[in-house]
Amino acid sequence: MLVVTGATGRLGRIVVERLLERVPADRIAVVVRDRERAAGLAGRGVTVRIADYNEPGTLARAFAPGDRALLISGNDLERNVAQHSAVVAAARTAGVASLAYTGILSTAAGFALVDMHRATEREIEASGLPYTFLRNGWYTENYTVRLPQVLAEGVLVGNAGPGDRIATATREDYALAAAVVMADLEQDPDGAGAAHLDRAYDLSGDTAWSFAEFAAEAGRQAGTPVRYEQLTAAAYRDVLTGAGVPEPMARLFTDTDDSIARGELARTTGDLSRLTGRPTTPLAETVEQAVAAVRARAAAR
Repeated sequence: MLVVTGATGRLGRIVVERLLERVPADRIAVVVRDRERAAGLAGRGVTVRIADYNEPGTLARAFAPGDRALLISGNDLERNVAQHSAVVAAARTAGVASLAYTGILSTAAGFALVDMHRATEREIEASGLPYTFLRNGWYTENYTVRLPQVLAEGVLVGNAGPGDRIATATREDYALAAAVVMADLEQDPDGAGAAHLDRAYDLSGDTAWSFAEFAAEAGRQAGTPVRYEQLTAAAYRDVLTGAGVPEPMARLFTDTDDSIARGELARTTGDLSRLTGRPTTPLAETVEQAVAAVRARAAAR
């Protein structure tokens, strides 16, 4: 059985959809906290297992011997390492055949998000389970989600330089890669599946872009001037917290921009497009979709 944790989250939901295109539904199980949120998947023949990262005792029913599991990382920055450790322990105890994990591309120590993901990778390696690390780069949607405010104000702010580059891809791109790996493990365990084991994929977009380029593309698509304004890390953090972003998340955003400024998220490794068998989604396409959504919401008011 293929098991996907966090399957009703923004990434997990897409992973399951792409898996359903490749694997019979009765070979897929999802691990969720809320059965109702997975009712649609259950109706399509997917097995639903109820467990909570924060309640280790519930994780015993998340896995069964021989399962091939995908641990989709949680988004609780303060408890992630403990949560992931509990999942890894439960998977090892259950005797899963392999464990894949969605981490992060950057390798710089001292970046809080990287430190968390690397700690989980070390837990998985120490477990002795065959593993696949899917080190996702940054999502393009992390920037397009800001477009309503950016277009209203005509400015995109951050603490990376306007020319500093980042090689993003979409959630759809990363989800498809995870689905390909998991389907290979299920359908060709001794061939393509075996090639995925005990290795890490550094996943990123095919083309790196700069914040000045993002601002220009958003302005072009929307038909309104947009510029990028570089702030100090402290000033950017103040902007974020002033807009209601929690302090831990604000620190994450400023740390990320520092990482971008050092070039750590600009690598175009090609691993993502090789896994999916197609180019990653261009920035212009994602911006176009986001601008259309902004216009649709405005028209509906």
